[in-house]
Amino acid sequence: MIRPWFRAGVEAVQKSDQSPVTIADRAAEAAIRTVIAAHFPDHAFLGEEDGLQQADSACESAFCWVCDPIDGTRAFLTGRPSFGTLIALLENGVPILGLIDQPITGERWLGVRGRPTRFTGPLGGQVGTRRGTALAQAELSCTAPEIFEADDTPRFAQLARRVKRVSWGGDCYAYGLLALGQIDVIAEATLKIWDWAALVPVIEGAGGSLTDWRGRPLSANSDGHALALGNPALLPEAVAALN
Repeated sequence: MIRPWFRAGVEAVQKSDQSPVTIADRAAEAAIRTVIAAHFPDHAFLGEEDGLQQADSACESAFCWVCDPIDGTRAFLTGRPSFGTLIALLENGVPILGLIDQPITGERWLGVRGRPTRFTGPLGGQVGTRRGTALAQAELSCTAPEIFEADDTPRFAQLARRVKRVSWGGDCYAYGLLALGQIDVIAEATLKIWDWAALVPVIEGAGGSLTDWRGRPLSANSDGHALALGNPALLPEAVAALN
C-alpha cells in the first residue's frame, strides 16, 4: 500500500494538528486494520488516521493494537526512506509487541516484551545497543527542532551540550538505528501513543530503555516527551540534563 506511492508525486492534506496525511497513510492503515480485525475481532484498534474502535479513549482494554501507518510522512513526501510503519500490541495499556517496518529498504525490527529484538534487512547491522557508551561520547538524535515547545528547546540544548554530536531527522527509523547501536540517545517531544508504543519492546529487547524526560515509563497519560537510551545506565545523567 505504501511502496507504489513512494516518490510518485502524491499530494498531502494538512490535518487539524498541521501534520500531513496522504492516500498512502490512509490505505496502509485500512489494510492493517482489516488484517487485525480478521484475526483478532475482539481486540481494540487505534490508528493515527482513523482513530479508535472497540475501546475507550485511553486504549486500556485488555488487548489494543496501535498503528501509525507512516511515521514520518514528511520524509515520505520528500522521497527519503527514513520513515516507517509502526504496529504495537498493548495488553492492559502496556506494549508487549512492537514492529518497525521500512517498506522501501526492506528493514524490519520486531520486539516482543521479555525477548531479544529481531532485525531483518539487506543493509546489514546487528541488534544490540551500545551499552558501554558514556554521555560525552554519545550520538544524540531528534527528528526536528520544530517538535519542541518553547520550554523544551533550552532543555534539549542542555542535553546536546553534554554529548559528542547531534543529528536531525529519522522519525521511527532513528529508534531502529539505536537498536542497532548506531545512535545512543534520542530525545523528542509531542509524541502520541501511536508514535512510541511499538518502539518500547524494540528498544528494550535490544538492551536500551525508553522513558519520558523524567525517567518514568511511557503510558497513555504521558506528556509526549520521550527519551531513548542505548545505555540505560545513562538515565540519571540524561534526565538531569533535561531538567
